Amino acid sequence: MMKAKKISDHIWSLKTWMIIPIHVWVVVEEDGVTLVDAGMPVMAKGIMKFINQLNAGPLRRILLTHGHSDHVGAVKSILKNNDVPVYAHQIEIPYMEGEIVYPKRKKLESNLPKKLSQSLLEDKTGNMQPIGGLTPIFTPGHSPGHVVYYHEKDQILLGGDLFTSKKGKLQPPMPMFTADMDQAVKSASVISKLKPKLLEVCHGNAVERPADQLENYIRSMEIKLGGGLS
Repeated sequence: MMKAKKISDHIWSLKTWMIIPIHVWVVVEEDGVTLVDAGMPVMAKGIMKFINQLNAGPLRRILLTHGHSDHVGAVKSILKNNDVPVYAHQIEIPYMEGEIVYPKRKKLESNLPKKLSQSLLEDKTGNMQPIGGLTPIFTPGHSPGHVVYYHEKDQILLGGDLFTSKKGKLQPPMPMFTADMDQAVKSASVISKLKPKLLEVCHGNAVERPADQLENYIRSMEIKLGGGLS
């Protein structure tokens, strides 16, 4: 069962529950629709049904925040009938294609077939170029090539697993699945730069005006991590 919620002029959040909530996002573009993250395999049918009913044009691209299995699960099924490009950060691709073991994991994970995805484009200074209405921003820590996507027009940040949330409060990403928590906390500073109206996370509900909470979040995480951040 999938629940759809319109969160801004151009963005819908699709949620399913599998022990914990899992969100993916559908972004209405001028040329059709962008899907950000692809959840679990069982979500494929519901995602495509929603996009078809939305009647905002065809699926044009899939953008991944990272390559963990609960974020890429529906990709292969969706691509069977939709020949669209799949983008991820170039650092993430060898991990999700099973060439390099994810940090803190014991074995290779072939979460997507080789050469199925392509790198997000970067300019000469290393900043990622906008894609549709979204700007990708490199936020490593939860995984080596984690990115978030900012919709400037709607002031919405699609945060993947940069954070989780509880009762509208910022919470850290799940420790057992996070490669480098120190780095993830450092990457959280993207919130103070962008000051989004709303932060969407994969596992948890949206957080309003997250920049207001950032100082407390970083301070509490520094205490938790024993002052390991510098």
